[in-house]
Amino acid sequence: MGKRKSRAKPPPKKRMDKLDTVFSCPFCNHGTSVECRIDMKNLIGEAVCLICQESFSTTITALTEAIDIYSEWIDECERVNNLDDDGA
Repeated sequence: MGKRKSRAKPPPKKRMDKLDTVFSCPFCNHGTSVECRIDMKNLIGEAVCLICQESFSTTITALTEAIDIYSEWIDECERVNNLDDDGA
């Protein structure tokens, strides 16, 4: 008589690492001073530096995370700096 084949256990799911929610400010370079807030009701994301009070707001989607808001802020700062360099 044969033995029943046991079913292999599925591999464990990989855990996603938590993304950062506080970042360094591009203006005052103070570490962990920028806090990102996500308002899903009004679909607005805001990044605010707690030290120098600089802020950035953008529209968001349901998939937007804090790192996305901060990245958009950095991209916008670079875009403005490049425009200033080209104009001068």
